[in-house]
Amino acid sequence: MMDLVGIAALVVAIAFAVLVIFLAKALRNLADVLAKTEVTVGKLPDQLDEITKETGTVLHNTNETILDVNKKVATLNPIFGMVEDAGNASRKFSSSLVDMTNSMKKGTNQATETSDQKGLSGFYGLAAFIYFLNQKRKEK
Repeated sequence: MMDLVGIAALVVAIAFAVLVIFLAKALRNLADVLAKTEVTVGKLPDQLDEITKETGTVLHNTNETILDVNKKVATLNPIFGMVEDAGNASRKFSSSLVDMTNSMKKGTNQATETSDQKGLSGFYGLAAFIYFLNQKRKEK
């Protein structure tokens, strides 16, 4: 019976030794990973300093660009005001032309109605024809 206990203890000891060997390899790999992580983390402050400096430079350039754009927009504002004034003037001019055209059309319609009522359309046609012939004769 002692022999069986001794054999069992020997098997347990061999299994424990194999377990220790595998754990040692795993712990060695973990140590390598942690060492590389330490190197990477050690580089982070320098990298963050560079990123912070570059970010500051980008923000400074952005602020300068915004100031430049604001100056240029301020320069263009009077031009836009002049364009607006010109647009308003042309709109008013167009409106007055429409009003004048409508009043002339109304006057022409009234003259046509008057000539139709008095039977003068033939007379006006004859007068226009004579005027046309007279102009042609002056051109020669």
